[in-house]
Order: sequence, then structure tokens, then C-alpha cells
Amino acid sequence: MRYLEITVPTSRRETVLDVLDDEGIEYVVTDEATGSETTDAAVVRLPLPTRAVEPVLDRLADAGLEDARVVVIDAQTVVSKQFDELLDEYSHGGTRGERTSRQVLRTKADEFTPSMTIYLVMLLISAVVATAGLLSDSPAVVVGSMVIAPLLGPALAASVGIVTGDDELRTTGFRYQTIGIVVVIVASIGLATLARLGGFEPGGVDIVVVAELEERVSPNLLSVAVALGAGVAGILSLTRGFSEAIVGVMIAAALIPPAAAVGITTAWGMYGAALGALVLVVVNVLSINFAALVTLWVAGYRPQGLFDVPPTRKPTYTYGVVFGVALLLLAAPLAGVTLVEFQATQLTSTANDAVDEALAEPDHADLERESVEVTLDDDYPLRSIDRVVVTVSGTSPGESPGLADRIRTVLETTTDDPVIVEVQYVVAEESGPDTNVATTSVADEQYQKAASHEIDQPVP
Repeated sequence: MRYLEITVPTSRRETVLDVLDDEGIEYVVTDEATGSETTDAAVVRLPLPTRAVEPVLDRLADAGLEDARVVVIDAQTVVSKQFDELLDEYSHGGTRGERTSRQVLRTKADEFTPSMTIYLVMLLISAVVATAGLLSDSPAVVVGSMVIAPLLGPALAASVGIVTGDDELRTTGFRYQTIGIVVVIVASIGLATLARLGGFEPGGVDIVVVAELEERVSPNLLSVAVALGAGVAGILSLTRGFSEAIVGVMIAAALIPPAAAVGITTAWGMYGAALGALVLVVVNVLSINFAALVTLWVAGYRPQGLFDVPPTRKPTYTYGVVFGVALLLLAAPLAGVTLVEFQATQLTSTANDAVDEALAEPDHADLERESVEVTLDDDYPLRSIDRVVVTVSGTSPGESPGLADRIRTVLETTTDDPVIVEVQYVVAEESGPDTNVATTSVADEQYQKAASHEIDQPVP
């Protein structure tokens, strides 16, 4: 519920009252002075259902009262039979859920967009925390960076501005989003460069083996679903009164860690991985804006007045098409990554069955399967299957002839590409009457279609 205070010149008081009387709205009118001794202003106070605020204000504007001063206040409860009838009238068949008016929506989107100075400072802190969390492979620290990132307002202001015809709000939203992403990337490059110069290289030179980084430098289509959900949830939080703080974390989750991943991989000179993370950032920005724009339009938000709808419909459709086409183009490589991951999962299942089948043969009866892993190459962001690594254990040292070839033959029936199978042997020896110790002797076999070779090497 809302409580409105409308201030108009005394000469226009009757116009306001006529509109309210037509709507069946109860009100209180007082005459008050406005900075001089003359009483030349009328103040009309009235309670309204949340759903009624927008249509009532639009009717007043259509009556020529665009210059009226309107204050909208949240009301806890209203005890009035006439108000209950008005509430039923605007409940649309029994649905009394709140729908924020267009005027309040603009104000809320603007309120969630902080001043540029605060915005930059908070983003710098968020970038530092996110970079540290990714480098240390700490999910808790990465989540902390999302909590403090003030991205809810800028991420939604552009879409609200487009749909409601507020050019200033739209421009502000796009400007804040662009500046924010650039700031996070630049800050993460600086911090990651310092970390590298200081010798902090988790996981070795290949920095992307860090789990928190790996999932962001080679993104799949599920990332698009997350960002689309964030955009829809963000608009619902503004229009339906849900928790904006929680939704803000969701939006930050789609933007801050990938942007920090761009900086880290750039500092490490892994430009293919940096490109993958950058694609994820751009896709997420487009997804959030596209989802927010569509949700607002479907929810019925339009600029004021009948004649304002067609001019605003055109830019709304234009932005929607641009967002949608760009999203489809950038989602193509993500679809490729998703396909490779699906193939890897399928190949892992097939390899497990092939290994179990091979080890069931008499020649390999003394061996047991320890693990089967399908590894991908390092050609980020569009990776492909590199090899199948099978680890078996037994009590007899040396290779088991034909095992890798047997596994490879089965796997080639599931893929058109050459399959490299690497078999690692872990040999267990007794060091005492009651103790078994795994030795460091390993024999590897690697087979590729139309070629094969054997490698013997110690366990690192």
C-alpha cells in the first residue's frame, strides 16, 4: 500500500478532485502556504493500493497536472471500507501482489546506483577480493567479493530507462556497467601481476588448473542460464519487493569473478584463457540486460501516455534485437564448449566400461581399476578432448601388453577423432610381513589411431 501527497496550485485543485472522485478514491484536502503569506497551494492526501499508483498518476498527468508535486510513501495498513473496495478493484481477479509503479521503479533503480566515487571504490575492493579468492582457490572469498559489489542498480537501470523512456537513466546504466567491468579487469591485472612477480603461482605455471579459475575461462551454456536468471530476478526484486541484496549478489556472481579471471589470465600471458573469460563477461552482461528488458516489457511497463508508447516501443525492440543477436553469436562458442564437456562425460562412462571389460580378461586378472580420467587440451577457450588416462594397480611390476590397445579399440567406436589412451600402472609391494606400500614404479602405454609407442617413467 502507498500513501500519496499531491501538491498543486489552488486553481487546479478541482481537477485533481474530479479525477479522484471518478476513481472512487477517498482523500483529504488542505490549503497551505508555499513560501509566502498567501495560501496558493492545495495538498491532497490519499491512500492507494500499490497497483493503483501508476494508473492514478497517469490519469492526473493526462488531465494536465504534470507539474504537480507527488510524494509516495509506504503505508503499513489502512483501515477503511472504501479502501478495501478499491483494493479489490485493483486486485485483478483476486491477485493482490504488489506491482511497483513506473514512477517508483525509476526512483528505485536510481537509488540502487551509487555515486561514481563510491561505485569505483567499492568495485576496486571487490576486484581485489575476487582476484585474491581466485588465486587462492577460495570459494568463500570469491563469494565475499560478490556481496560488496554494487552492481544491482547499474545492471538494471539501463533496461528500466529503455522501457520507460528515461534516456538519462538508460545512459547512466550503460555507462556504469562499462566502467565497472573495465575497472575490475584493470585492477585484477595489476594485482595478479604483483602476485606473479612475487612468485605466487598456485598449481604451477598453468594458472587455470585452479578450480575457481578453470570454470570461468572455458564457460558453457549453463553460464547463460545463470545470467538470464539474474536479470529476471533483478527486475522482480525491484517490481515485486523481493530482497534486492540477495539478487545483487546473484548479478555480481555473473560479472565480478569472470572479470577478475580476465585480469589474472592476462597477467599470466594466457590470452586464450583470457579471451574465454572475456566472452563469458560479455555474454553475462548481454544476458542480464536482455532478460531484464524482456521481463519489464512483459510485465507491462511503458512510458506515460498513449502517444508515448510507439516511440518507446521501437527503441525497446531495437535494443532487444541487438542484445538477442549478439547473445546468440557469442553463445555459439559456449555451445561448442558444452558439447565437448558432454562428449568428455560420455567418453568417461564408456572408458570405465571398457576398462572393466578389459580387466575381466584372464591376461589382466591381477589388475584393478583405480581411476579413469578424460583430459582436455590447453587450447582455450575452445578446448577439445586430449586423452584418456587410465590408472590401474596390481602386484606384478611391468606393463600389461595390449591393455591400452584394447581400451582404445572400444573408445574409437564412440568418437570420430583419434583417441589417445594412456595407461598408468601403480605397483604395490610388501615391505614387511604386515605392511603394503605403493611403490613409485609406473609404466605408461600411449596409443593413438594408426600409431603406438610405449613410455616408461617414474612417478613424479
